[in-house]
Amino acid sequence: MKAFLLAAGLGTRLRPLTETLPKCLIPIHDKPLLEIWLELLAHYEVTSVLINTHHLADQVTAFINTYRPTSPMEIITTFEPELLGSAGTLWHQRDFVADHGDFIIAYADNLTNINLEKLIDFHNGFRSAGCIFTMGLFHAPVPRQCGIATLNVDGRITDFEEKPKNPQSDLANAGIYVASQDIFQYYNDLQKITTGVRDIATHLLPQLRGRMFGVSIEGYLKDIGTLQAYHQALRQWPNREKINGI
Repeated sequence: MKAFLLAAGLGTRLRPLTETLPKCLIPIHDKPLLEIWLELLAHYEVTSVLINTHHLADQVTAFINTYRPTSPMEIITTFEPELLGSAGTLWHQRDFVADHGDFIIAYADNLTNINLEKLIDFHNGFRSAGCIFTMGLFHAPVPRQCGIATLNVDGRITDFEEKPKNPQSDLANAGIYVASQDIFQYYNDLQKITTGVRDIATHLLPQLRGRMFGVSIEGYLKDIGTLQAYHQALRQWPNREKINGI
């Protein structure tokens, strides 16, 4: 399986750390966050990963050039002079997965040891029900700060809203997906956007309503997008890391 690892963000909420270091290379104790992601993907036998870059991209490229994966895995970087947005990156790099039916999409600014095999299995299990996109979900302590999904009894996502004022559930988008090639058929409306970025949550997910499913993930997940969250992760990760033995 192939994977998109979205790593081009500016990391503005992590300043001053990200003034000299790209967000995906922020250290989690003795490892850059990007290395933890690559080890996770390799553990679940991802054969090829595409990483988009923008802010301090040379540092990411330098890291990749010296990184030695624990198992055979192709690592490709693509530089975006101007940010395309998460959905924009998928569209511009769609040829990367043209020979694969399904693929993983993940945000590199999350710290996690999710069981990807179970997420993939759920996606395959929903296929007969028309699933083309499976969203990993977690129970958010503050749903108003997250993208919230509403599910019916068979796991189909019937509604999704970013940072709702009145959340219908506490099931939040974990920023880890398994997608099928069919999602690119839903890009017609996105191509009408001529300026700015194309975002998965804002622009793509509304097009997929009725064709996407959601499942609660297993393992540790932390968005380290703020200094407070980053320092919390540093306190939590040594113990949490043992959950899946990775």
